[in-house]
Amino acid sequence: MTVLLSVPTIVKPTLDTPFHIDYHWWERQGLQISVELRAHLCQEHRAIYSEHPGAEKIDWVDGETGEVTQVDGLQHVLQVHCSKQPGYINENLSLVDAVFRVFLANGNRPMSCRELSHIIGQPADKILRTLSGGRIYKGIRPERKE
Repeated sequence: MTVLLSVPTIVKPTLDTPFHIDYHWWERQGLQISVELRAHLCQEHRAIYSEHPGAEKIDWVDGETGEVTQVDGLQHVLQVHCSKQPGYINENLSLVDAVFRVFLANGNRPMSCRELSHIIGQPADKILRTLSGGRIYKGIRPERKE
């Protein structure tokens, strides 16, 4: 009897490959994403969260569908408040931090390097070289189609 093993195909990302934050990567690395998220809070929320260190789940109501879901409180405040502040994404951020903040701001909706380029003002090919190299930065990886 012959057993065929399924080997995942490795596809080299292109300028149109969608990337996102892989939250499972953080878990596999034994890292606490809440520590990283705190670094991206606006000044107002840094003060608030310094007094309340626990990251809690909150109920969030989708304004369009009315659906109630539980979301991480830090991610929610980053998306609905901090990311709306002037200068949240700026030229002084590293490329990786700028991309990370884009995903925090958009609810981690996958985006291509071309799309990211328009938002952060860096060349798409530079973003691709950075995100598709041998090192994974802050869990930013190509979206996997299962």
